[in-house]
Amino acid sequence: MTEYDETKAISLMNEAAGANYPDDEILNIIDMIWDYYEQNGLLDPVLDDADANDSASELADIVEYVKRMAKKDRHCKVSPDHIEALVAAELQYEESLADDEDLTI
Repeated sequence: MTEYDETKAISLMNEAAGANYPDDEILNIIDMIWDYYEQNGLLDPVLDDADANDSASELADIVEYVKRMAKKDRHCKVSPDHIEALVAAELQYEESLADDEDLTI
């Protein structure tokens, strides 16, 4: 089972956004993504694929949430123009971990 690697996630996210944000800024975005999951019951282990939104809709919802939260965070230095790329990269990284997990079973 592949574990979540924050360093790798940060690197992939910065690369996708064509940016070089400090680790703390990217970790803040990752926290916002996971807050979205928690608030929407997406961390519940009994959920199956039938309960999940389609990926385009989910991406749009998460991007909107992160943009809203980043705007409220007066210390956030991440450009709103980069948020969609950052979120998409983080979701792709998560998916790659799930794919690896499926292969090891």
